[in-house]
Amino acid sequence: MVSAARAIPVARPIRLGMVGGGQGAFIGAVHRIAARLDGEFQLVAGAFSSDAERSVASGAEIGIDPARAYATFQAMAEAEAERDDGIEAVAIVTPNHLHFSPAKMFLEAGIHVICEKPLTAKLEDAMELQRIAAASGRVFVLTHNYTGYPMIRQARDMIDAGDLGPLRVVQAEYAQDWLTEAAETAGSKQAEWRVDPDKAGMGGALGDIGSHAFNLLTFVTGLALDSVAADLCAFVPGRRLDDNDHLMLRFKGGAKGMLWASQVAPGHENGLRLRVYGEKGGLEWAQENPNQLWFTPFGEPKRLITRGGSTAVPAAQRVTRVPAGHPEGYLEGFATIYREAAAAIRAVADGRPIPPEVMFPTVEDGVDAMRFIDAAVRSSSDDSRWTKLR
Repeated sequence: MVSAARAIPVARPIRLGMVGGGQGAFIGAVHRIAARLDGEFQLVAGAFSSDAERSVASGAEIGIDPARAYATFQAMAEAEAERDDGIEAVAIVTPNHLHFSPAKMFLEAGIHVICEKPLTAKLEDAMELQRIAAASGRVFVLTHNYTGYPMIRQARDMIDAGDLGPLRVVQAEYAQDWLTEAAETAGSKQAEWRVDPDKAGMGGALGDIGSHAFNLLTFVTGLALDSVAADLCAFVPGRRLDDNDHLMLRFKGGAKGMLWASQVAPGHENGLRLRVYGEKGGLEWAQENPNQLWFTPFGEPKRLITRGGSTAVPAAQRVTRVPAGHPEGYLEGFATIYREAAAAIRAVADGRPIPPEVMFPTVEDGVDAMRFIDAAVRSSSDDSRWTKLR
């Protein structure tokens, strides 16, 4: 049964719990930094590991009361929902196959959810979670952190304003090299679960980083995908999930696109890049140089737009923290998602609409990404034929 939302005074941080993210977990530490960067959240509880002793030890390292370092997420959801000072939101930072069950339980306990991507390991679970989230009345945030970058907000605003005209071509790529060899057999815990279909789901590189590229593409352009033609493969012998993906995309309305996701591309550390071309001009952005956006009006010289610069639009300035020339990047982008989550949670708690300027990836975006992954897998298994999204 969903409890009534508690009003959250602006001066008080939102009480946050965490599922996963224990000792040695990279992404858990990132979420904790992002949650506290703007002072909007205070981590007070967690089920940091399925091992009870490790969960308590993980909590002790970051100052959590041992009584609130739980052995299971089920125990945390039940106990925290009964406390007067219980958590108001939970961050789920587990491998993909462990997103659905805790998200469902916390939503049904009346607790807002901030979840790692992709939404779930299975499309059916994603659709069920969408129904549960809608019925709960709680905020559901999916942490596609790149949507928090100021120049990504700039690009979205410029496209909305018609600066590029009707869109024709979109190209997204996300290339890494850390799985060029069989890291999963060399003791890498991060690699082990990402190449295991029982834990990662139906997509390897596609679910891990291709989902980021797809989300960024749709967030910036507003385009809706109609169908895909995909070639997914695993170059590393014995690997059960894809490590390199080529996809052609057809969007509703006529725009066309391409997406490349690879984790076997030597020389690429975190090469997320987006290019968008319309009748009137083009935009280009690269994550490894995130404070710059290139804009080229057709027939005119290329223009550089910088984060915090004189040509940055209000939507970009709103999520800019430091003056121009002082780099902002990955952690700040993550923190922006948490700040937007806090604004949405406070609005819901007060019975107000979420302000229109507050933007974050939602459960609906997560379902869209899972439809994309599902269609790509089906297309690739059918000789890369054009495949409609379900």
